[in-house]
Amino acid sequence: MSGSSEKTILIVDDDLEMRAMLADDLKRRGWLCETAEDGGAALKALQEQDADLVLTDMNMPGMGGLALCEKLADNRPDLPVIVLTAFGSLDTAVGAIRAGAYDFVTKPVDTDLLAIALDRAWRHRQMQRQIQTLQAAAGGEDEGELMGRSGAMRELRQQITRIAATDASVMVHGESGTGKELVARMLHERSERRSRPFVAVNCAALPGDLLESELFGHRKGAFTDAHTDRRGLLLEASGGTLLLDEIGEMPLTLQPKLLRALEERRLRPVGGSTEVPFDVRIVSATNRDLEAEIESGGFREDLYYRLNVIQLEVPALRSRGTDVLQLAEHFLALYGRRFGKDMKGLAGPTAERLLNYNWPGNVRELRNAMERAVALTRFDHLGVDDLPRKVKDHQATRLVVEGDDPSELVPMEEMERRYILHVLKASEGNRTMAARILGLDRKTLYRKLQRYGVDGD
Repeated sequence: MSGSSEKTILIVDDDLEMRAMLADDLKRRGWLCETAEDGGAALKALQEQDADLVLTDMNMPGMGGLALCEKLADNRPDLPVIVLTAFGSLDTAVGAIRAGAYDFVTKPVDTDLLAIALDRAWRHRQMQRQIQTLQAAAGGEDEGELMGRSGAMRELRQQITRIAATDASVMVHGESGTGKELVARMLHERSERRSRPFVAVNCAALPGDLLESELFGHRKGAFTDAHTDRRGLLLEASGGTLLLDEIGEMPLTLQPKLLRALEERRLRPVGGSTEVPFDVRIVSATNRDLEAEIESGGFREDLYYRLNVIQLEVPALRSRGTDVLQLAEHFLALYGRRFGKDMKGLAGPTAERLLNYNWPGNVRELRNAMERAVALTRFDHLGVDDLPRKVKDHQATRLVVEGDDPSELVPMEEMERRYILHVLKASEGNRTMAARILGLDRKTLYRKLQRYGVDGD
């Protein structure tokens, strides 16, 4: 059963007619069924062939359902067990849950309700498998917060590796919190300049005159507080890389001086009379549309093209598919060590909430959420209640196309992503059907899904 792409279930019941009835109904619903007459036979069957779920009666001769739950909880905690119990036997059901069962269904069996419970348990199992896969993958990567298996992140890392070998100026574009500075650092660390300094300056953090002094340095007496000569960051980063973060915030009055310095590779300190050569690679970063800024007169076109020789786009976290789980596991381990907590992982429902949330603050918001959650949790698996309220209460399927609250509105690309994934889910993963409903050819749909991090079947 373990190698099949179908949903597989082991039905355990001493009543032959009940086993046959359940198996016939579930086969019609797409399940691949195996059966066993008691708990001992079930354990033997699972040694020979794995299953996605176990559905077991409680009262059976030999090993009953409660003992089977306890055995599987000890040896196969990843395998969800659904128990069948007589109507009104609440104590029995509670005992089964305490013994490790995932859920229970009362007799006489309503097969529609049973199908819902089984589908929920199967999704839980798939989520746990996905988390395990991402945990294993996380151990083999050294990209830190730029980790990720989505097509967009794999492509970004490949681009960084290729570009790092050159000295071309790079502009890193992406929403706030996506990791633009991390991209700049990786460019530096994979370049021939890695043994020299990496220096970053936030162009939005300083007024124009101070930013000019910060970049170009100044001579003693150039202004009131200039008591000594000072080398600017263009010289401090000599031989290395200078990151001009939030370059779109640089005052227009300073932009011509920066352009001239970059073109001539020489600078004149504030209050100085001679020019000094410098050798740095410039990486700039912005979350603004600088081409629109050029149109409105807010940014110089000639400087833009000097800085934007190569452009790298850092994808938003909401467009990276299951990367959010890999990053969450990374932060879980990081803050677990920092706070002295032995964190085992994410509970399945927690992972679902993380996947469903839009992450407007991107990786920075996820990092903060995980730090808070690890600090507050009392358990070794992060639960839904440990998450910030806006994450755990988020409604993933709500697509707001009309409304007055700007915080509820999303970009067109995000609307498309959500709708495509909604259609794929409604089509039960049938990509041919989804492509037909969406009016896309299959190759286009596959490319979009790969960009969203939906690579597997």
